Amino acid sequence: MTTLRRALPPAITIVLLIAGWQLYTTVSGVDRWLLPSPKDIWDAAVEQRAVLTTHTLATAELTLYGFAAGVAAGLLIAVVLHLVPFLRAAVYPLLVISQNVPTIAIAPLLVVWLGFGLAPKLVVIILVCFFPVAVATLDGLGRSDPRIADYLLMSGAGRGQLFTKLQWPNALPTMFSGLKIAATYSVFGAIISEWLGSDKGIGHYMIVQKSAFRADRLFVAITIVIILALLVFGLVLLVERLVVRRER
Repeated sequence: MTTLRRALPPAITIVLLIAGWQLYTTVSGVDRWLLPSPKDIWDAAVEQRAVLTTHTLATAELTLYGFAAGVAAGLLIAVVLHLVPFLRAAVYPLLVISQNVPTIAIAPLLVVWLGFGLAPKLVVIILVCFFPVAVATLDGLGRSDPRIADYLLMSGAGRGQLFTKLQWPNALPTMFSGLKIAATYSVFGAIISEWLGSDKGIGHYMIVQKSAFRADRLFVAITIVIILALLVFGLVLLVERLVVRRER
C-alpha cells in the first residue's frame, strides 16, 4: 500500500502530461515531423518493435558490461586511496579534473586509440560511472566512528579487520548512493559510445532516425533510454535493500 501511494502521484502526473500533449498536438495541428503526438509515437513503437527489440538488447548488454566495469573501477580506486593516504592526496585532485573533460570530446580520441570495437565503448561508460562510485565510497570509508576504531584496535584488531568490520560496512549507504547515480549515467554513456560508431544499439538507431527527420521514432528511442535507466536504477535499489539489510 505504501508503494502504491508513492507511485500514484507521479503516475497521475505523467498521465496528465501525456493527455495534455495529445490535446495540444490535435488542436494546434502542429506538423508530425516537428512534434509528434503520443499516439504517433506509440504507432511508431509498434511499427518498429522488431528493430527496436534488437537495438534495445544491444544497448542493455553494453550498459550492463560498462556499468559493472565502472563500478569495479570506482570501488578499486576508493579502497586504494583510502588505504594509502599519500596516494589519495596525489590522485584525488586528478580525479576531479578528469570530470571536467567533456566525454563527448574525448570519445573520438578513444576510437583513434582503441579502434571501433567494444573497448572504446566500455571506456566511455567507465569514465562516466567510476567517479560517483569512487567519491561516494571514499567518503563513506572515512566516516566511521573513530572511537569504535580505537576500541577495535585496542582489542587487538588489525588494519584488515578494522576495514572489513567497521569501515566497509559503514561505507555501504553512501556507496549505494554513488551506485544509483552511476546507474543512470551508465545508459547515457552507452548511448554516447554508440554515437561514436556502431551498427546496433539505441544510440545508432537515434542517429539514423535523426537523419531521416523521424521525430516520432526519436521519441520512442528516448523513452527506451529512460526505461533502461530506470531498470538499472531499480536493480541497484534492489541490491541495496538486500545487502544493507543483511549487514544490519
